[in-house]
Amino acid sequence: MINSYKKFWSNVFNFSGKSNRPDYWWPIIINWLLAVVIIAIIQAITGHPFEDIYNFRDLYANMVSDIIAIIVWIGTLSLRIRRLHDTDRSGWWVLINLVPLIGVIWFIILMLLPSKTSRWN
Repeated sequence: MINSYKKFWSNVFNFSGKSNRPDYWWPIIINWLLAVVIIAIIQAITGHPFEDIYNFRDLYANMVSDIIAIIVWIGTLSLRIRRLHDTDRSGWWVLINLVPLIGVIWFIILMLLPSKTSRWN
């Protein structure tokens, strides 16, 4: 679990290569849990919803969280593409998520498929 998460952060901008199922799912789960906990803590400290901005401190916190969210989004995109390579598919399959409902379900199925030997290194 920890090794998978370390691999996620060391390969944030790596869009080539492969990632097996545990190396995909552990970072996804950990990132979601961390986001929920951190947002809950920030809301408890400030006393209002995280998206509401009442002063410069709130604005600063919101900007920092947006920057972190962009970095995590790029890392997750690269992880998804590497996972698709592991199932012997092109990274362009990530665009299937743009199809409402059916695309998301199909993408989850693709992420659950076992690894294949492939042309991707």
